[in-house]
Amino acid sequence: MTAETEPTTQSTGSCCSPTGACHGGGGTDAQDVQIEPTESVTTVYEVKGMTCGHCEGAVSEEISALGGVTSVEAVAATGRVTVSSKAPLAEDAVRAAVDEAGYELVGRAA
Repeated sequence: MTAETEPTTQSTGSCCSPTGACHGGGGTDAQDVQIEPTESVTTVYEVKGMTCGHCEGAVSEEISALGGVTSVEAVAATGRVTVSSKAPLAEDAVRAAVDEAGYELVGRAA
């Protein structure tokens, strides 16, 4: 018995196909990563290129690995990423984390 497979095309800079379908499966409206509750500083960033729950998860995972981050909520529909941390984060560190996930940090949301 042989199985036929169709090649999948992945768009550059995103985990999703050109039609917006996620290759990672599943997905939620927002990916929320809670590390530990604490008093914190909350900053909202604008990230370019997120299109689905998998994108949200990738960005959340990379930012949550930064020292002092207590929670991250990424929302692809708005391009907003809300980060709570024990102290203000260096924007360069956040930019590097977002770049590592494969997306572009536009800056702090207005």
